[in-house]
Amino acid sequence: MRKFAAFLLIASVLSPGCNPERNQHDNMVPESQPRRLMPTDLDYRGAFRLPRDTLGDTWEWSGTAGGMTYREGGDARGGDDGYPGSLYISGHAWRMQVAEVSIPAPAWTERMDVTRLPRARTLQDFHPVAGRLAAVENLEIMRTGLAFLPSWPGGTAARLYFCWAEHFQEDGPYHGCCSPDLSSPDVFGPWRVGSLRVYSVNDYLFRIPRGWAGENAPGYFLATGRFRDGGWSGQGPALIAMGPGLEGNPPEKGTRLDALPLLLYTSTEDSRTSQYVMDGYHHSDEWTGGVWVDSARFRAVIFVGTKGRGNCWYGDKEGPCLECRGERGWWSDGFEGGFLFYDPDDFAAVARGEAAPHDPQPYAFMVVDSRLFHIESEQEWHHLGPCAWDGERRILYVLEPWADGNRGVIHVWRIKNED
Repeated sequence: MRKFAAFLLIASVLSPGCNPERNQHDNMVPESQPRRLMPTDLDYRGAFRLPRDTLGDTWEWSGTAGGMTYREGGDARGGDDGYPGSLYISGHAWRMQVAEVSIPAPAWTERMDVTRLPRARTLQDFHPVAGRLAAVENLEIMRTGLAFLPSWPGGTAARLYFCWAEHFQEDGPYHGCCSPDLSSPDVFGPWRVGSLRVYSVNDYLFRIPRGWAGENAPGYFLATGRFRDGGWSGQGPALIAMGPGLEGNPPEKGTRLDALPLLLYTSTEDSRTSQYVMDGYHHSDEWTGGVWVDSARFRAVIFVGTKGRGNCWYGDKEGPCLECRGERGWWSDGFEGGFLFYDPDDFAAVARGEAAPHDPQPYAFMVVDSRLFHIESEQEWHHLGPCAWDGERRILYVLEPWADGNRGVIHVWRIKNED
């Protein structure tokens, strides 16, 4: 039973990140031009369960730091239910193997009964794609990002891009790609991303729209990044544009890819006097995925995850301590699961050299805890996991860990009134 009430709302993160004058100006944008996507523009459509069984590994203990991405045309047998395509998703958190599943039409149960939700089908069994690349076993607290890119005329073949990391990691290559056929992955990599610190670049991974890239950062078609608790990655989410196609198609093993930081706050490992921080930042925040929304009417970069509120400390949930007996880490008085909204125009200014990567600030935060199944206390960690975006149908898929016993559930939102 829930111990607190959670509501779907729009909230400023902190002034000046949600500047009323900027929002008022944005509402004056002509209808023929895209405007900022606001939380009220998203319509919740329901949720669905992961497959019952998938060969090669398990869906148990998945979803907190794994990856997920949408594949166009990935389910040729799928019916005409408005949810075509498929999802690549990583499995058990200790191994991060990857499988492909169908997308059933989501449903919502008013009594929060997860057993009444539809269930996805397995399209491709689990395979250790990233593990083969990393050639490392027993990694501590793994993280994985996934991004599927379809083929296009004059471009690359369809490929599944991925990255991997662990909680403590000094350096090393961490990005690669493979074919969409997980049983015969034809792996390329590993690659490094520029000269950036490893904690800023190797967790979430998603597409950059071709139109935005062509105008502001030609050749940079993927966005990568990471949020490492304690501010090691930067005190807020990081977003780095990368272009594997600029260094070969695909690049050779060991290549150091060109990297363009679009969002990068000051790391707590940096001893500089100036500290650039996301408005409302907590060391206990957790940003686990991102998507780039670019449609005829709306624009946004959305990070999904868990936001700390109130006081923040290192210790256990009871307070600061040197030798904690409970769950040791960064804590806050309370946590909210939700979506953090940034304006791509701010990133365009960074790409053109008109602003610094620490300048962009979020303009809205959307709390979604009222839709989640497993939140039982105000101090519960890990509200949301990875996410994926169907740009053609403007559908956002977000994985909630531990919603179905030890398994995750996938929630679905869609942009309203853009048919």
